[in-house]
Order: sequence, then structure tokens, then C-alpha cells
Amino acid sequence: MEICYVLDASAFINGFQLESKNNFTVPEITSEIKDFESRLKFDAALDEGRLTIRDVPEKYIKSVEGIISKSGDVLRLSLPDKKLISLAYMMSDEGNDVKVISDDYTIQNTLKIMNIPYSGVITEGIKGVYNWKKVCEGCKKEYDDDYPFDDCEICGSKIFKKRIKVNE
Repeated sequence: MEICYVLDASAFINGFQLESKNNFTVPEITSEIKDFESRLKFDAALDEGRLTIRDVPEKYIKSVEGIISKSGDVLRLSLPDKKLISLAYMMSDEGNDVKVISDDYTIQNTLKIMNIPYSGVITEGIKGVYNWKKVCEGCKKEYDDDYPFDDCEICGSKIFKKRIKVNE
């Protein structure tokens, strides 16, 4: 079975070669490709039938959000990122052999957790899995991902996202 490549904007920006016709992305990625040369490659791939844009049903996005809510990556992923991961998840579910092409470490971290193959174009890829926690920079109180405020309820300091390595 031939590999289906799911392409992030970084695949076009960093020069991934689309050699087969099995290349897919989501509609939202188009807005992330801003420079002229990358846009030219993207449009040419579409025109030549080497790239297919697929949308993802809400049920796959919800499934992915459920999986990644545990890692804290949900805090760092944009909607296009989530939809891209959901597309890979959906295509795997449909029985395809999928590989995501992205230089985005948060996307790679999420794919690693989900056991979906990936590779970067100009990066080597991540070595370990990381989670993210919301932590107050003053008193160091930890907050749940869904804590809605930017300030600590105890000391009023700013809350930031801290990277925590997960032991594998």
C-alpha cells in the first residue's frame, strides 16, 4: 500500500517534494502559506492533482481533542493544526498508511502520543514526549488546562505554560 502524506504548511514552506499523488491537507492550511514561493508550490500541486484538500468531520476533531487534552498540547495547537492531526487520524481510521509531514514540534509531539508516523522536512523530529502544564510564575501553583484566567487566583502573578518531559 502506498503511503498517504498529510502535509502541514511547513511541508510547502520548507520544500517537501510531492513525488506521488497521495498528498493531502486541510482547507485551513492554505491561510498559513503566506510567502510567494510556497504559495506557488502549493497552487501548482493542487493544479497538477498532486495535492487533495480534505475537510474533517467534527467527530474526528473531538476524538483528537480528547486524546491530546491529557498532554496539554491542546493549549498550543491552532485549529489548522488540530484539523491536520484529525485528518491523519481519520485517514488511518479509513485503513490508509499515513505519514504526516510537519516541522512543528507540538504537532510531532501529539502524533507521537497517537502513534501516527511523521517526519520533518528541515528538522530531525522530536526525541521525547513532552506535556504542558499551566503554572503561576510567582507562587508556582499548578492549574488545570481549562483554567480560564491569565493571572493566579492566589498571588495575582502571570500564569505560563511549562514544558514537562514524560518518561517513556
